[in-house]
Amino acid sequence: MDKRFWICGFTISATALALGFFVHGLLLRDDYLALAHLFRPQADANAQVGWILLAYVSLGLAMTWLYRWLPPPHRSKRWHGARFGLAIALVSFVPWHLLAHAGQPFPLTLSLKQIVFDVIAMLLLGLLLAWLQPHRRPLAPAPD
Repeated sequence: MDKRFWICGFTISATALALGFFVHGLLLRDDYLALAHLFRPQADANAQVGWILLAYVSLGLAMTWLYRWLPPPHRSKRWHGARFGLAIALVSFVPWHLLAHAGQPFPLTLSLKQIVFDVIAMLLLGLLLAWLQPHRRPLAPAPD
């Protein structure tokens, strides 16, 4: 876990937090307000912000760690990152939203919006990871 890992991991974490705010705080805000009785009161929700930050730091560091385990792409870095983001979405956000829909009285339309927006966010994070290249090794020092 070198300096590049930490920089990439926290960059992905911050970007994931921003995308999460955009999706769940702005795009889906009205859908959530219509179901406000199913969620924590605002004051209680505000007190939980530390857990949200921890979740996004965990997501960013874990995605970076997993991406570093992949062999470097032979062809397009872009599609390599997008496929990685899709895989992460398919093992995390997609099942989570389907399970939440099955266990909670969320409308199917909301669950589908959550899935679509979160898959797009994961594709973008995968593309960002491919661009950051967390498994790239630093250049060797110039010879004397």
